[in-house]
Amino acid sequence: MKAQTGSGDDVGLEDSSQRENQPDSSWQENQPIRANASSSSVASAYFNNKITIPEDQQHPIFSFKKLWAFTGPGFLMSIAYLDPGNIESDLRSGSVAQFKLLWVLMSATFLGLLMQRLSARLGVVTGMHLAEVCYRSYPRVPRLVLWIMVEIAIIGSDMQEVIGTAIAFYLLSDGKIPLYAGVLITIADTFTFLFLDKYGLRKLEGFFAFLILIMVVTFGYEYVMVAPDQPALLRGMFVPFCEDCGPDQVLQAVAIIGAIIMPHNIYLHSALVKSRDVDRTKRDHIQEANKYFFVEAAIALFISFLINVFVTAVFAEGFYGRNITQVYDSCIERDVPHASVFNTTNLEVDIFRGGVFLGCQFGLAAMYIWAVGILAAGQSSTMTGTYTGQFVMEGFLNLKWKRWIRVLFTRSIAIFPTILVASFSGIQDLTQMNDMLNVLMSMQLPFALIPILTFTSSESIMGDFKNGRFMSIFTALLAVLVIGINLFFISVYIHSLPPHWAVYVAVSVLVILYLTFVLYLCLSCLKPRDTPYVLSESISGTSLELDSETPDFGSTANASEFGSTPKTPDFGSTANTSEFGSTPNTSVVEKDHNKRNTSSL
Repeated sequence: MKAQTGSGDDVGLEDSSQRENQPDSSWQENQPIRANASSSSVASAYFNNKITIPEDQQHPIFSFKKLWAFTGPGFLMSIAYLDPGNIESDLRSGSVAQFKLLWVLMSATFLGLLMQRLSARLGVVTGMHLAEVCYRSYPRVPRLVLWIMVEIAIIGSDMQEVIGTAIAFYLLSDGKIPLYAGVLITIADTFTFLFLDKYGLRKLEGFFAFLILIMVVTFGYEYVMVAPDQPALLRGMFVPFCEDCGPDQVLQAVAIIGAIIMPHNIYLHSALVKSRDVDRTKRDHIQEANKYFFVEAAIALFISFLINVFVTAVFAEGFYGRNITQVYDSCIERDVPHASVFNTTNLEVDIFRGGVFLGCQFGLAAMYIWAVGILAAGQSSTMTGTYTGQFVMEGFLNLKWKRWIRVLFTRSIAIFPTILVASFSGIQDLTQMNDMLNVLMSMQLPFALIPILTFTSSESIMGDFKNGRFMSIFTALLAVLVIGINLFFISVYIHSLPPHWAVYVAVSVLVILYLTFVLYLCLSCLKPRDTPYVLSESISGTSLELDSETPDFGSTANASEFGSTPKTPDFGSTANTSEFGSTPNTSVVEKDHNKRNTSSL
């Protein structure tokens, strides 16, 4: 079999029956940087029992049997597209623009799919997730700053998810479970559900699939009950135009993009794909994994898109164009709990008010079914957020702690701010905070997009599977567009801050520091990389020997993790004998390392 050359963008449709027992020699000439058995971070302890990919020689082009084996990571990733922050963005979109912004939702989901594709490819090709590659590629200070930025995004997302779950408990209990109690319940059951992976990864993935099914049923029920105008819905989805739209609609369009594309989700997906047993010494196995992971991600995001459409359409048909008097009178007539939220002069809607509105308009059953859907969205996204926090912290800091300590520490960072907010804020004060959290996560987006574009375009990291020129330009332009849109969103929000000179000075300093770091990451992306940063440091004589029992918070690489002897790390080893059952082959980076040592002698 002749190995394909080029960017590796083609997913590869080779007959699996033609696979060789030994790696293809032409493939070995330009292999990517990969982790061996010992190089996985502690986070991979969640995937000790990797799922084996079966052979299916009867269906060489596309096998549903193999697709089923690869199914799982994409659906866990797609939950971030269904978290309470996204649900609130959907209902606001329908309430202020009716169906006119559905095309923005569809475009943002497609853009998210492209970014998730890059994330999955990085994990498949290198055997390391994005945080681990950052750990090996960036110097100490930028790496720690990058970790802090990603942690801020995780904290912001966690606050939306946990508070959304607490609101669901509040609605289901008719206000008997206050916000802070709902937050504590969410934390407790999240820790309980996370230990499902002790009974097998498939059972854990099945539980997440069940939560997604609950969202499909509950929000689908609301959709059928409201019976939206189908021609108007399709027109809003496929006609990229917003007639008679003003600043509110434009701002909501920007909010949709900011809510859909989550920075920490790119880190998560690159880690989840490591749960499948892919032989990275064979090019066709990697191409096959890239193909099936992309198909699975497309299916998962299509389902998440449908759920988002359900929510948008419900409020586009049922809420848009109504006035506060009509809504409040309906609530009084049906004797709905919490009707007082509409006894005001301004008609606004969020997750809480949205549930109350459905109860006022379509009966109490609609409110409780809505709350069940929000509970599933919040609980599932909180659990995946827990995994993301651990992957990111363990990858960036190379933590080697016991599991319960890691879970407790990484969760505490995100949970304490949530408890404080829930304890000292009323349930009707959360709308403005949700806007602030969306802005916060929008600001963190470059710290996921720029690294993933940098690494997936690097031949020294991805080998032949690096992005092609067209894909690099296309994704870079999309990233610039998304970052620009989010910066616009941030600028609009800044205008709402108190008009005081101290506020302007503080904001100016933060903006300068922020743009400086983004510029650094962009320049790092443009810098040619014959070898990773970590290799150049080892050549210069930097000691890379670490104590395996002590967590490292500063060094740029761990020699023992790469399966090499101290002070002479082998960053180019293509495989580990114990992991792949074959003799390691010399890679491009290893040859370059030897060449440099020879020239120095």
